[in-house]
Amino acid sequence: MKNVIVIMGVSGCGKTSVGELLSKRLNIPFYDGDNFHPKENIEKMKINIPLTDKDRLPWLKKLSKNITSWKKNEGAILACSALKESYRKILNADKSIDYWVVLNGDYQLIYDRISKRKNHFMNPHLLKSQIEALEVPNYGLHINVSGSLPEIVNTIIQKIKTNA
Repeated sequence: MKNVIVIMGVSGCGKTSVGELLSKRLNIPFYDGDNFHPKENIEKMKINIPLTDKDRLPWLKKLSKNITSWKKNEGAILACSALKESYRKILNADKSIDYWVVLNGDYQLIYDRISKRKNHFMNPHLLKSQIEALEVPNYGLHINVSGSLPEIVNTIIQKIKTNA
């Protein structure tokens, strides 16, 4: 059994970029939680409508089932906003998540990153609602995203090794 690592934080904080590089470095498959959203959720976000807890519930339950399967098989790195503690409890219903990596950073830095993305459904104007909804956990590996991608990933690997 390999580790299951969830990279969490608001849109634009670097979950996918960090997750992809971490996946290569640790040789664990990477999954982007956004790819599991139903079409209705994506359409809402494209037109600046924040998702409700009701919208998110089927998505979170689907991810939770996948996490259980990944834990039993090859492990996984999952990029998922996991903004609220109630969402994290659903995701980790059977305690399969080994590490939570909480990405955080300056609002303007994250807003600028979102604004520069091409072909992504997340509108930069929804960042404020995500920050307002974020319940920062008092557990996990808290990582500031102001450094370079390799620096961020090196820090995560170092922290995982010291916690193992």
